[in-house]
Amino acid sequence: MGGPAATRWAELQEGRGIPPDILARARADPWRHEVTFFTPPAEPLDTPSRRAAQALLPDGGSVLDVGCGGGAASFALVDRTGHLTGVDQQQDMLDAFAAEARARGIPHRTVLGRWPAAASAAGTVDVVVCHHVLHNVVDLVPFLEALTAAARRGVVVEMMAEHPMAWLDPLWVRFHDLHRPRPATTDDAVAVLREIGVEPVVRHWERVVPPRQDPAWVTRRLCLPEDTVPEVADALERLRRPRLAATLSWSAG
Repeated sequence: MGGPAATRWAELQEGRGIPPDILARARADPWRHEVTFFTPPAEPLDTPSRRAAQALLPDGGSVLDVGCGGGAASFALVDRTGHLTGVDQQQDMLDAFAAEARARGIPHRTVLGRWPAAASAAGTVDVVVCHHVLHNVVDLVPFLEALTAAARRGVVVEMMAEHPMAWLDPLWVRFHDLHRPRPATTDDAVAVLREIGVEPVVRHWERVVPPRQDPAWVTRRLCLPEDTVPEVADALERLRRPRLAATLSWSAG
């Protein structure tokens, strides 16, 4: 669905899939995220994404965090928000989100499901935040349209400059002789937004700390047996972790 930019995005995303013959050899689900990797910091980081959301959010406003994980994106806004809603496809992520909200005394609710199917249950809020989810989406147009429809004031999306797993491409070659196609980038996502009539404000920046990648998790992601963890750990030391990120924000309505 969509025009040339949306089609290009879908093709690039589908190219990042795991071939069935490799997936069949996986000992565990390579797509499942570890909850402990998504614990929000006690003090929120001052990022362009946080500042963009603060600019849109009225005092005491409501926030919807799509693909919330542990809630790092939305808990960064607790100094202004009056209510948080977290949406995620993993119940353990929602449990962590709710526990953190209770510990901080923040009114909240959770919705289990994939976006945009979960949009009707999530309802509408003042500001929608969606961090590091777009690179998990193939059909981007309905995803983005549902983000906009859920926001009364605006949307803030954070993403890595290119597919966050692209830096592991040399390991797919090393362990599986699999050569991945080029990854989708921020520019590709912006092109899709423009195609549906949205002109986002784009801020490029560098993360202070690159995304953490545990060798055991990477081994599982590569569909390799557990006894290869030491070899994967050694290989990871030779790879440069990505730091470049981007914030895309736009007004709703």
